[in-house]
Amino acid sequence: MKKRLYSAVVFIAILVGAFVLKATVSNYFFDALILAIACVGGWEISKIMTKMGKFNNKIIATIAPCFMMLALLLCFVFESSISLVYTILIELGVVILLAVATFIVSVVTPKKTRQEIETRKLKLSFGKFSFLKAANTTATFLYPSLLVLFLTYINHIEELKSTFPALSDLGGKISLFVLIFAFLIPIISDTFAYLVGGLVGGKKLAPKISPNKTISGAIGGLAFCVLISIVMFVICNSIPSMSEAFAIAGISLWKVAIISFIGSLLGQAGDLFESFLKRRAGVKDSGKIMPGHGGMLDRFDSHIVVAPFMFIAFCIIFVLI
Repeated sequence: MKKRLYSAVVFIAILVGAFVLKATVSNYFFDALILAIACVGGWEISKIMTKMGKFNNKIIATIAPCFMMLALLLCFVFESSISLVYTILIELGVVILLAVATFIVSVVTPKKTRQEIETRKLKLSFGKFSFLKAANTTATFLYPSLLVLFLTYINHIEELKSTFPALSDLGGKISLFVLIFAFLIPIISDTFAYLVGGLVGGKKLAPKISPNKTISGAIGGLAFCVLISIVMFVICNSIPSMSEAFAIAGISLWKVAIISFIGSLLGQAGDLFESFLKRRAGVKDSGKIMPGHGGMLDRFDSHIVVAPFMFIAFCIIFVLI
């Protein structure tokens, strides 16, 4: 219990520190946190996939987010001539290049590759094994790396001047609000699902995947997520500068309520998905980086799914509504 508490305190301190540095110094401090989550998450999902019999390249799975983040930041620097659509296409292009690089690594190290085939006692040809290994490694680029890096899009949303020109003069208020929102939704949902589920009990939500989760807990987490999100918006909206920023960005109470509702559902689905992967792999935790909590994926499994939704949802608000 003490280890869990200490880990939680350290995690909260790092998170708060990243938010403070973003607001007062530079966005890049938060990028560093996002990159750390993506790299460690890549390493952990690689190990899980290996235990599932999905052979992959752990080193490339771990360092791939560095290249993906670099491409994103360069796109933001030249955003005046590169739109959001092209930025996303470039990011997907980097994923494809990394997949090709993974295949090439297997091909140019034939001795090591053949030894791996023999060790695993696989009845696969050299070429097919290399292709499957590259494909499995590419899956780690998508989950969690590519999804987590949507937090970087949110972090730099004011820099997307050609796409969202109205946000460029708001002093980073919108990206800060959306980032806090993106982190709070899974935390609130998980916390109150645990509390309500433990208090009320009742029918299990998905007993074969996560036997401790209950339907009452899921509903409680959803309800409190929406309620606290509304309270958060009302408090922020009472600040004149934030109220003005919300009006320019088109953020309103009912939109926040809808986004928190859907975000809570997706976050809980993300939690169940990671539990499903761990059960398939036969492991209790994704790692040991956070004593008492498990691995990075155990802590951020919900955020991985919520991050892209939050970015897409607010893009729709900015552009269409």
